[in-house]
Amino acid sequence: MKLWNHYEEKLEIMRNILLDISKPNILELGVQKGISTKVFLDICEKNNGFLTSIDIDDCSNVSSSTRWKFIHSSDDDFDNIDKKLKEKNSFDFLFIDSLHEPSHVRKVFYHYFNYIKIGGFIVVDDVVWLPYIKGGIIDREFSERINRLTFNKILEIYNSNRDVLSLDINFSGSGLAILKKKGSLLNKEQKIKNRLNNLKNLIKNFYAPKPKK
Repeated sequence: MKLWNHYEEKLEIMRNILLDISKPNILELGVQKGISTKVFLDICEKNNGFLTSIDIDDCSNVSSSTRWKFIHSSDDDFDNIDKKLKEKNSFDFLFIDSLHEPSHVRKVFYHYFNYIKIGGFIVVDDVVWLPYIKGGIIDREFSERINRLTFNKILEIYNSNRDVLSLDINFSGSGLAILKKKGSLLNKEQKIKNRLNNLKNLIKNFYAPKPKK
Protein backbone atom coordinates (compact mmCIF):
# COMPACT_ATOMS: atom_id res chain seq x y z
CA MET A 1 0.00 0.00 0.00
CA LYS A 2 1.36 3.40 -0.93
CA LEU A 3 2.03 6.06 1.70
CA TRP A 4 -0.76 8.21 0.28
CA ASN A 5 -3.33 5.60 1.30
CA HIS A 6 -1.89 5.68 4.80
CA TYR A 7 -2.04 9.48 4.81
CA GLU A 8 -5.76 9.29 4.12
CA GLU A 9 -6.04 6.95 7.12
CA LYS A 10 -4.26 9.51 9.28
CA LEU A 11 -6.59 12.28 8.09
CA GLU A 12 -9.56 10.08 8.99
CA ILE A 13 -8.16 9.51 12.49
CA MET A 14 -7.90 13.27 13.05
CA ARG A 15 -11.32 13.84 11.51
CA ASN A 16 -12.90 11.40 13.96
CA ILE A 17 -11.26 13.14 16.93
CA LEU A 18 -12.44 16.56 15.78
CA LEU A 19 -15.99 15.55 14.89
CA ASP A 20 -16.55 14.82 18.59
CA ILE A 21 -15.62 18.41 19.51
CA SER A 22 -18.31 21.08 19.37
CA LYS A 23 -17.06 24.34 17.83
CA PRO A 24 -13.47 23.08 17.50
CA ASN A 25 -10.74 25.70 17.53
CA ILE A 26 -7.86 24.22 15.52
CA LEU A 27 -4.24 25.33 15.14
CA GLU A 28 -2.26 23.90 12.23
CA LEU A 29 1.50 24.24 11.76
CA GLY A 30 2.35 23.59 8.10
CA VAL A 31 -0.02 23.98 5.15
CA GLN A 32 1.80 23.29 1.86
CA LYS A 33 -0.88 22.22 -0.64
CA GLY A 34 -3.61 22.42 1.98
CA ILE A 35 -4.64 18.76 2.11
CA SER A 36 -5.06 18.63 5.88
CA THR A 37 -6.20 22.28 5.87
CA LYS A 38 -9.20 21.44 3.70
CA VAL A 39 -10.12 18.48 5.91
CA PHE A 40 -10.01 20.70 8.98
CA LEU A 41 -12.09 23.38 7.27
CA ASP A 42 -14.70 20.81 6.29
CA ILE A 43 -14.98 19.87 9.97
CA CYS A 44 -15.20 23.54 10.93
CA GLU A 45 -18.13 23.99 8.55
CA LYS A 46 -19.91 20.98 10.04
CA ASN A 47 -19.21 21.76 13.70
CA ASN A 48 -19.15 25.55 13.66
CA GLY A 49 -15.39 25.65 14.27
CA PHE A 50 -12.42 27.80 13.28
CA LEU A 51 -8.97 27.01 11.89
CA THR A 52 -5.76 29.01 12.21
CA SER A 53 -2.87 27.84 10.03
CA ILE A 54 0.77 28.94 10.01
CA ASP A 55 3.30 28.39 7.23
CA ILE A 56 6.59 29.97 6.23
CA ASP A 57 5.37 29.93 2.59
CA ASP A 58 2.45 32.00 1.39
CA CYS A 59 -0.42 29.50 1.29
CA SER A 60 -3.18 32.08 1.53
CA ASN A 61 -4.76 30.92 -1.74
CA VAL A 62 -5.56 27.46 -0.34
CA SER A 63 -9.00 28.60 0.80
CA SER A 64 -11.25 31.64 0.97
CA SER A 65 -13.26 30.26 3.89
CA THR A 66 -14.40 32.74 6.53
CA ARG A 67 -13.61 30.04 9.08
CA TRP A 68 -9.91 30.21 8.28
CA LYS A 69 -7.10 32.52 9.34
CA PHE A 70 -3.72 32.13 7.64
CA ILE A 71 -0.55 33.49 9.24
CA HIS A 72 2.38 33.81 6.84
CA SER A 73 5.31 33.19 9.14
CA SER A 74 7.79 30.64 10.38
CA ASP A 75 6.03 28.83 13.21
CA ASP A 76 8.97 29.46 15.54
CA ASP A 77 8.82 33.24 15.11
CA PHE A 78 7.04 33.33 18.44
CA ASP A 79 7.20 37.10 19.03
CA ASN A 80 5.35 37.67 15.77
CA ILE A 81 2.83 34.84 16.08
CA ASP A 82 1.94 35.44 19.73
CA LYS A 83 0.59 38.85 18.74
CA LYS A 84 -1.76 37.24 16.21
CA LEU A 85 -3.08 34.29 18.18
CA LYS A 86 -5.88 34.28 20.71
CA GLU A 87 -5.31 33.98 24.43
CA LYS A 88 -3.56 30.96 25.93
CA ASN A 89 -5.54 27.75 26.51
CA SER A 90 -7.87 28.57 23.63
CA PHE A 91 -7.27 25.78 21.08
CA ASP A 92 -8.82 22.31 21.13
CA PHE A 93 -6.45 20.72 18.62
CA LEU A 94 -2.89 21.35 17.43
CA PHE A 95 -1.46 19.62 14.35
CA ILE A 96 2.35 19.83 14.01
CA ASP A 97 3.29 19.18 10.38
CA SER A 98 5.88 21.83 9.50
CA LEU A 99 9.64 21.27 9.74
CA HIS A 100 10.13 17.55 10.39
CA GLU A 101 13.18 17.78 12.57
CA PRO A 102 13.22 16.71 16.23
CA SER A 103 14.65 19.91 17.74
CA HIS A 104 12.09 22.00 15.85
CA VAL A 105 9.23 19.69 16.84
CA ARG A 106 10.37 19.98 20.44
CA LYS A 107 10.56 23.80 20.23
CA VAL A 108 7.07 24.32 18.81
CA PHE A 109 5.57 21.61 21.00
CA TYR A 110 6.66 23.35 24.18
CA HIS A 111 5.61 26.80 22.97
CA TYR A 112 2.17 26.00 21.57
CA PHE A 113 1.35 23.61 24.42
CA ASN A 114 0.36 26.72 26.37
CA TYR A 115 -2.28 27.54 23.75
CA ILE A 116 -4.05 24.18 24.11
CA LYS A 117 -7.01 23.68 26.44
CA ILE A 118 -6.95 21.02 29.13
CA GLY A 119 -8.41 17.98 27.40
CA GLY A 120 -7.20 19.23 24.01
CA PHE A 121 -5.06 17.28 21.54
CA ILE A 122 -1.58 17.74 20.12
CA VAL A 123 -0.92 15.60 17.04
CA VAL A 124 2.56 15.27 15.57
CA ASP A 125 2.98 13.93 12.03
CA ASP A 126 5.82 11.71 10.76
CA VAL A 127 7.00 9.89 13.87
CA VAL A 128 7.24 6.38 12.39
CA TRP A 129 10.26 5.23 10.38
CA LEU A 130 9.18 1.76 9.24
CA PRO A 131 8.18 2.77 5.67
CA TYR A 132 11.69 4.15 5.12
CA ILE A 133 13.85 1.26 6.33
CA LYS A 134 16.08 -0.60 3.90
CA GLY A 135 13.75 -2.61 1.71
CA GLY A 136 10.70 -0.68 2.96
CA ILE A 137 7.93 1.00 0.97
CA ILE A 138 10.26 3.95 0.34
CA ASP A 139 13.91 3.13 1.04
CA ARG A 140 15.08 6.52 2.34
CA GLU A 141 17.78 6.66 5.01
CA PHE A 142 17.30 10.36 5.81
CA SER A 143 13.57 9.97 6.54
CA GLU A 144 14.20 6.82 8.57
CA ARG A 145 16.72 8.66 10.74
CA ILE A 146 14.67 11.85 11.22
CA ASN A 147 11.46 9.99 12.04
CA ARG A 148 13.27 7.75 14.52
CA LEU A 149 14.76 10.79 16.24
CA THR A 150 11.39 12.57 16.31
CA PHE A 151 9.75 9.45 17.76
CA ASN A 152 12.41 9.33 20.49
CA LYS A 153 11.92 13.03 21.25
CA ILE A 154 8.16 12.55 21.67
CA LEU A 155 8.83 9.63 24.02
CA GLU A 156 11.21 11.78 26.07
CA ILE A 157 8.62 14.55 26.37
CA TYR A 158 5.89 12.10 27.34
CA ASN A 159 8.05 10.13 29.78
CA SER A 160 8.95 13.33 31.63
CA ASN A 161 5.30 14.45 31.73
CA ARG A 162 3.15 11.38 32.38
CA ASP A 163 0.88 13.35 34.72
CA VAL A 164 0.38 16.07 32.11
CA LEU A 165 0.07 14.10 28.86
CA SER A 166 -1.37 10.89 27.51
CA LEU A 167 0.16 9.38 24.37
CA ASP A 168 -0.99 7.09 21.59
CA ILE A 169 1.10 6.23 18.53
CA ASN A 170 -0.63 5.35 15.27
CA PHE A 171 1.62 3.41 12.90
CA SER A 172 -0.27 4.10 9.66
CA GLY A 173 2.30 5.12 7.05
CA SER A 174 4.75 7.60 8.54
CA GLY A 175 2.72 7.66 11.74
CA LEU A 176 1.02 10.05 14.14
CA ALA A 177 1.76 10.80 17.77
CA ILE A 178 -1.55 11.71 19.44
CA LEU A 179 -1.10 13.43 22.80
CA LYS A 180 -3.87 14.66 25.08
CA LYS A 181 -3.26 17.53 27.50
CA LYS A 182 -4.14 16.66 31.10
CA GLY A 183 -2.28 19.40 32.98
CA SER A 184 -0.82 22.86 32.58
CA LEU A 185 2.90 22.68 33.35
CA LEU A 186 5.40 20.80 31.21
CA ASN A 187 8.67 19.53 32.62
CA LYS A 188 11.78 19.68 30.48
CA GLU A 189 12.24 16.36 28.74
CA GLN A 190 14.97 14.01 29.95
CA LYS A 191 16.89 11.41 28.01
CA ILE A 192 15.51 7.92 28.50
CA LYS A 193 18.17 5.60 29.88
CA ASN A 194 18.48 2.57 27.64
CA ARG A 195 19.90 -0.54 29.28
CA LEU A 196 19.88 -2.65 26.11
CA ASN A 197 23.35 -1.48 25.16
CA ASN A 198 25.01 -1.54 28.57
CA LEU A 199 27.95 -3.87 29.11
CA LYS A 200 25.90 -6.44 30.98
CA ASN A 201 23.39 -6.90 28.19
CA LEU A 202 26.04 -6.80 25.47
CA ILE A 203 27.76 -9.72 27.21
CA LYS A 204 24.41 -11.54 27.51
CA ASN A 205 23.76 -11.08 23.81
CA PHE A 206 27.26 -12.27 22.91
CA TYR A 207 26.96 -15.46 24.93
CA ALA A 208 23.28 -16.09 24.26
CA PRO A 209 22.72 -19.62 22.89
CA LYS A 210 22.20 -19.69 19.14
CA PRO A 211 18.96 -21.27 17.88
CA LYS A 212 19.41 -24.71 16.39
CA LYS A 213 18.98 -24.95 12.64
